[in-house]
Amino acid sequence: MKKFIVLLLTLLLSALPALGEAEQTQVPVASGAVAGEAPAWDDTIQQAAGDPIPGGEQDPDDPDATLPPVPSVVMELVESQKPLTGVKIGIDPGHQAKGNNQKETVAPNSKKTKPKVSSGTAGVKTRIPEYKTTLEISLKLRDALVERGAEVYMTRETHDVNISNQERAKMMNALGVDLVLRIHCDGADNRSKHGIAVYCSKSNAIAAESYRACEAILPAVCEATGAKNNGIVSNDNYTGQNWSTVPCLMVECGFASNPEEDVLLNTEDYQWKLAEGLTQGIVDYIAARDGRSNGE
Repeated sequence: MKKFIVLLLTLLLSALPALGEAEQTQVPVASGAVAGEAPAWDDTIQQAAGDPIPGGEQDPDDPDATLPPVPSVVMELVESQKPLTGVKIGIDPGHQAKGNNQKETVAPNSKKTKPKVSSGTAGVKTRIPEYKTTLEISLKLRDALVERGAEVYMTRETHDVNISNQERAKMMNALGVDLVLRIHCDGADNRSKHGIAVYCSKSNAIAAESYRACEAILPAVCEATGAKNNGIVSNDNYTGQNWSTVPCLMVECGFASNPEEDVLLNTEDYQWKLAEGLTQGIVDYIAARDGRSNGE
């Protein structure tokens, strides 16, 4: 990113009149500025020819030199590339290497129980287990989100864990994340089924906000991948969503039971398309959420 800023500065400064042509250089007044006053984005750029521009930070490539100060117009451009700055995102790569069939309650104040965590499905053609595919997608999603400025937390970064679905939800609740994405692959007896669906809880306290996140994320990831949009499913069947006190959705990234989609789900290119599509959906959701919170 620093190289990007330096490149922009070089282009900006090269457009100024040569310093050697006059003892002092005057930057033209920016549009809307008062004549005789320096533009709002820089009040230090006038200086004697040949003098270093003050206020810059140390150049990492030359300890004896300093970089010129970054005009605010450049900083605004840089910041626009990080729309998730200050946003906390949780990622839960579905399943783990070994399932845990011990039971836990499916929701607060419920007597219904389910296994703590299953080992998931496997690709019908690749034979790659779901827990491996979901982690690969999740790691790419993490990197794409960090690139946009997000603070990212993951329930696991390895396969050798034993974390129940309830524990995963509570982990993200304690961190106070803005949104949790639970990354999974689907399966069906009908091998022709394909596409992406998202799931959220129907009746818990954050159900409505989770649904709004689904509405932003599903079309974005389908557009990025070209996958069929299988819609939003609201129900109270999933422990990981039911125990969440922060907006949460489960993404079924495609059908491991479909031979063609199974292969796609395990390719680097398609995994990056999923990551970028999900990231764009998150950017869209956060922008819409913040607009609502500002009364717009």
